[in-house]
Amino acid sequence: MDSGLMNVAADTNIMKVSKRKLVGTVQVSGAKNSALRLLAASLLTDEPVELYNFPNGLLDVQVHLEMLMLLGKAVLPADRYVKITEDNYRISTFLDWPGRSIRNTLLILGALTTRHGEGRVPLPGGCKLGERKYDLHVMLLERMGAEVWEEGNFLCARAKSGRLQANDIHLPIRSTGATENSIIAGSLARGTTTVWNPHVRPEILDLIRMLNKMGARITVHGQKCIVIHGVERLGGVRHSVIADNMEALTWAIGSVITDGDIEIQNFPFEDLMVPMTFLKESGMKVFRGRDSLIVKGGAPYPVEISTGSYPGINSDMQPLFAVYGAQSSGESKIVDLRFPGRYGYAGELAKMGMDCFIDNDLLIIRGGKPLTGTRVKALDLRAGIALFMAGLTAEGETLIEDAWQIERGYEYLEKKLENLG
Repeated sequence: MDSGLMNVAADTNIMKVSKRKLVGTVQVSGAKNSALRLLAASLLTDEPVELYNFPNGLLDVQVHLEMLMLLGKAVLPADRYVKITEDNYRISTFLDWPGRSIRNTLLILGALTTRHGEGRVPLPGGCKLGERKYDLHVMLLERMGAEVWEEGNFLCARAKSGRLQANDIHLPIRSTGATENSIIAGSLARGTTTVWNPHVRPEILDLIRMLNKMGARITVHGQKCIVIHGVERLGGVRHSVIADNMEALTWAIGSVITDGDIEIQNFPFEDLMVPMTFLKESGMKVFRGRDSLIVKGGAPYPVEISTGSYPGINSDMQPLFAVYGAQSSGESKIVDLRFPGRYGYAGELAKMGMDCFIDNDLLIIRGGKPLTGTRVKALDLRAGIALFMAGLTAEGETLIEDAWQIERGYEYLEKKLENLG
C-alpha cells in the first residue's frame, strides 16, 4: 500500500511498514488519555454525557465503551462524538468483563464506589511499564473509608459507611492515575478531599473541567494540591476532548526523521511547550499557524532528555525521542526517572540496527547509522509507534508483531498515513 502500512496476517496481527516520506496534512484526534478518564467519570451521573472531538476509533476507547454498556449504560457513537445515557434502573456495580482489561478499570472502581458504595472490576491491564502496580489506588480508597480486596482476578471495594468519606490523600509520587482516582472518588464523597503532591497534567485538567461543568467543586493549587469539595450528585454535560499531545508529537517527529513536510492541525501548543523546546533546539524546523504546526524534515541533532512530571517530557514520549536520536549524527542520552525499567523497546530497535546500550538507568544511543527492516514486536503502545516510525526510515520491510498495541492509542492510522503519502 502507498501508505506504507498494511495487515499481512490478521490472525497474528502483524503490520508491514516500508520506507516512506511523510508529506501532507494530518489532524490530531481527541486525546486517548483524556477520553478514557472522561468515560470513567460518566459513571458518576445518571444524566446524559455528550463528548465531542471524541476518538471513537481507538481500541482502548472501544473496550471502555463496551465496559460501560455491560454496566448498564447506553452508548450512541457518531463521527468524533459519543452520547452516554443511563436508564432509570440502577446500573451494575460488578464489571464482569471477559476480554482484555485496561488500566482504566481502576478509575471505574473509584467511580462505582463513590456513587454506589461498592464496585468490582477486573484487575487492570494496559502497558507493563516497570512496576505499575495499583497500591496507590488501594491506599486512597482505604483512606476514604473503603474496604479493598482482591477476589480471584477482580479488585473489589466497599464503602464501610455506605458512602466514601473525604480525607487528605498524600501521594508519595506524582501519579497520574492516583490523582485522577482521587478526583473521581472525592467528587461525590462526604466532605472535602485534598490531594497533596498531585500530578497535574493536561488530561487531569480536562477531567476537572468536565466534572466542574457537571456540578463538582474542584480547585487546583498548582502542583501543590487539588481540593475537592464533595457534592450530593452530578448532572449531565457537553464537553469537548482535548487534542492528543502524544499523537501530535508523533507526527512532528515523523516529519523530521522521514525528511517530510507535515502540517499538523489541532496542534496542542501549550501542552507540548517543553518537549517542543528540546526538539527545536535539536534541529526541528517549525512554523506556527493559528491552530496548526508545519514541520519541515531535515537531519536532527542528538538529544539529551530526562522524563519527569508535567510540563516536562512524559515517560510515554521517550521511545519517540530514541528514534529521533537514532536518526541524528552523534550520541543521544535518555533517562526515565518515572519508570526506570522502560527500555525494553530499545532491544527491538537494536534489531533494526540502532546502536544503543544501557548504563545503569541511562539509555545511550549512537545515532547516524542506517536502520534495516526486520521482524520486531510492539511490547506496548508507545514502543509500537516508535517501531512504526523507525520502519518508515528503514531500508526494506519492517514487520511489527502485536500491532494491535498501536491501535490502542492511534485513531485511523492507516487513513491518516494515506493522506500523508
